[in-house]
Amino acid sequence: MKVIKLLGICLLGVAGIALCADSSSLHSPSIFHSNTPAGYDVMILKPGGGILSFLGLIECPELEGAQQIASGVHGKIVNADGSALAYFPQHFSFRVTASLRKTLMVEPTESYQSSQPPADLLLQLKFRLRTYHGLEMREIQPESVEMIGVPADIPYDERVYRISFSVVNLPVSDRCVLEVLSPSGELLTKFHFDLL
Repeated sequence: MKVIKLLGICLLGVAGIALCADSSSLHSPSIFHSNTPAGYDVMILKPGGGILSFLGLIECPELEGAQQIASGVHGKIVNADGSALAYFPQHFSFRVTASLRKTLMVEPTESYQSSQPPADLLLQLKFRLRTYHGLEMREIQPESVEMIGVPADIPYDERVYRISFSVVNLPVSDRCVLEVLSPSGELLTKFHFDLL
């Protein structure tokens, strides 16, 4: 009986610590920076078996110092100067690195079947941005797609793209998803840009 009571007290203590951790994290503001990691993805290329990894970064200098001070229905974003932010900044970019190097020590989650050489695949990636307002979806074409770093005419196992967008009156409550597509239009991976 003592063992059961002791176990119950220990479980209550652990639950209390977890609740305290959760409640403090709910009240701590999310601070945005001009460069924000957007995630990564790793896939295996078939039939060759090579590894293709994607790294995403969001570039938006206007967001430096902005904070999310509430979430859910009462979600709110304020700029570094304290003014409310109602819309996404008009200009932002995604920087996407596509690499054949084993830079990430994680297992591939997907596979992609392609008959073209992997280095050629890196040179022919396509991109599209989809925004979601509730159930309504809208597609936005890039303002520009630029390969930065090593020029395309030099053989290399990694390519870095900057995909820039210009949006007007896109509410901060909307969700943005950059889709990375194969040369034939198949979805390879995606990166999210959400403010709330």
